[in-house]
Amino acid sequence: MQQRQQWQRQRQQQYVEVAPGTKLWTERRGDPEAPALLLIMGAQASGLGWPDTLADDLATRHQVIRYDHRDTGRSTSTFDQHPYPITDLAQDVVAVLDALGVERAHLVGMSLGGMLTQLVLADHPERVLSATLIGTCALSDTPYAAPDGTEVPVAELPGIAPEVLELWSRPVEDAGLEAELDRRVEHWHVLNGRQLDADGVNDADDAYFRDLERRIIEHTGTHTASTAHARADDSHMLRTGALAETKVPTLVVSAPAEPVFPPPHPHHLAQVVGGGTAHLVEIPGMGHALPPAVQGPLAEAILTHTASVRP
Repeated sequence: MQQRQQWQRQRQQQYVEVAPGTKLWTERRGDPEAPALLLIMGAQASGLGWPDTLADDLATRHQVIRYDHRDTGRSTSTFDQHPYPITDLAQDVVAVLDALGVERAHLVGMSLGGMLTQLVLADHPERVLSATLIGTCALSDTPYAAPDGTEVPVAELPGIAPEVLELWSRPVEDAGLEAELDRRVEHWHVLNGRQLDADGVNDADDAYFRDLERRIIEHTGTHTASTAHARADDSHMLRTGALAETKVPTLVVSAPAEPVFPPPHPHHLAQVVGGGTAHLVEIPGMGHALPPAVQGPLAEAILTHTASVRP
């Protein structure tokens, strides 16, 4: 037990080259002999977007890896000079595993990270022990089978909440560090969703998200927000057939307060992955964020899922 706690406290940072001139910041914690679990964050998000407490919980059974995407955190910013498609970010996932000497890993992806996880699941299933998909949509054009038996085309599934779209439509201006922190806290406040807000949790978590973003800014070295991933080419991402045929055990996390990919997106995702074999778990009150209230239940769901998978 003492050695395990020591592994949790020790965090090994390393830069890995994923393409000529492109290096990504990585961090590992936990028993280096334990099965690897790679956390894949969303668009424009540093790996520090995965909370330390969640990573520590997962590190009780895994070697947990966080990393910064290109154009985030301490990783190389290349987009303005050499634009890349979103699919290159999925290739980075495999490159990180290669550089760290990890043959197969449990993948946990949130938002865009959930899409990248699906791309790796479809294109490189031999590298994946299990997949966990959070706050994302299916990279499939298979219709959603509603409970009443009707088929709903993917284009007719619920879209992003108006309050999120309004926030995303605002121009991002550099008005200084504190103003940027205000903007990011408001962003998390909206993404957290209405259910937590109704319970008063969102207001209490504003201080949590402000501290989180302050640490991310310190980690990055600048408070200037990147827009690279929003401008990247997002074509050629559908993987309908490969996702339907995958045998990799997959967990889909359903967040009832999700404002970006609201229900029934998680249910659709669970239907299309593995031909309907994906397991669906709901985290009560969860939105498109990881406040303290959801971290414990989320860690438990992930660990239960990975424990059910034979190496």
